[in-house]
Amino acid sequence: MTSPSPAKRFNWGNLRIRVASATVLVPTVVAAVWFGDVWFLALILVGVALLAREWAEMSAKRAALGVALAIGAASAISVIVAFQGHYYITWPVVIIGAIAAALMARGALERRADAAYGVIYIAPSVIALIWLRQNPVDQAVGLSWTLLLFTATWFADIFAFVTGSIFKGPKLWPRYSPNKTWSGFFGGLVAAALGAIGIVALTRALPALPDLDLSGPVAAAAGFLGGLATLPGHPWGSMLKRRFGVKDSGDLIPGHGGMLDRVDGLMFAAIVVAGARLLDQWGWLP
Repeated sequence: MTSPSPAKRFNWGNLRIRVASATVLVPTVVAAVWFGDVWFLALILVGVALLAREWAEMSAKRAALGVALAIGAASAISVIVAFQGHYYITWPVVIIGAIAAALMARGALERRADAAYGVIYIAPSVIALIWLRQNPVDQAVGLSWTLLLFTATWFADIFAFVTGSIFKGPKLWPRYSPNKTWSGFFGGLVAAALGAIGIVALTRALPALPDLDLSGPVAAAAGFLGGLATLPGHPWGSMLKRRFGVKDSGDLIPGHGGMLDRVDGLMFAAIVVAGARLLDQWGWLP
C-alpha cells in the first residue's frame, strides 16, 4: 500500500502573495458588484475573455487564439442576452454557441468537444452571476445576494487554505488535488456559513445594503451550500488541468495562477446561490 504523501509545511510566503493579490482584486470586484449595470457587465465580460483564453491555451495549444475567440464570443453573446433580461432564450444561445465553437475549432484541437465544453463550462456560471445581480424582479437586493455569494466563496477558499495548511490530515482527493485536506474542507464550510450570516447581519444594519430578509439558519444554509459547491470546484478544475497536462491554467494572478484557478469554485457556487435566490423569490424559503 502506498503511504500518503508527507504533509507540507505552511507556506507563509505564498500566503503573503495571495493576500497582496487579493488586495488588488477584491476592491475591483466589490466596486463592480456595488455599482452593477454596465460596470458589472464589463467585469463579467473581461472574466469571460480571460477564461476563454486560458481554456484555449490548455486545450488547443496549436491554435489557441482562434479557439479562444470562438469560446469567448459564444459565452459573451449569451451573457449579453442574459444582461438584456432575455433569459428564456439564453440557454438555447448557449447550446448553439457551444456547437458553433466546436465547428469553428475543427482541426485546432484533438477533440472538438473540448471547445464545446469550454462554452458549457463558462457560460452557465456567468449567466447565473448576471441573473443574481441584475435580477429584473428585484435588482436592488441582487447587490446583497451577490455579496453573499462572493463572501461565502472567498471565506470557503481562504479558510480551507488556512485550516488545511495548519491542521493537515487526510487528503480530500489525492489523485487530482493532493494539497486539499478534509480539515480544510470542513473549515471552509464553517467559514462560508458564518460569512453568509455576517452578510445578512450587515444588510440589516447598513441602510446602503438592501435587507436580504433571511433568518440565521437559512443564511447559514445558503453560505454552507455555496461553500459546498466552491470546494469541490477546485478538484474538478485540477482534474481538467491534469487532463490537458498543465499545472496551472495560467500565471495571471500571482500566488493563484490563472483566472480559472481562482474562480473554478466560484463557477460552481454561483449556480447554487442563484438557485437559493430563486427559491427565496418563489417564497419557498422559511
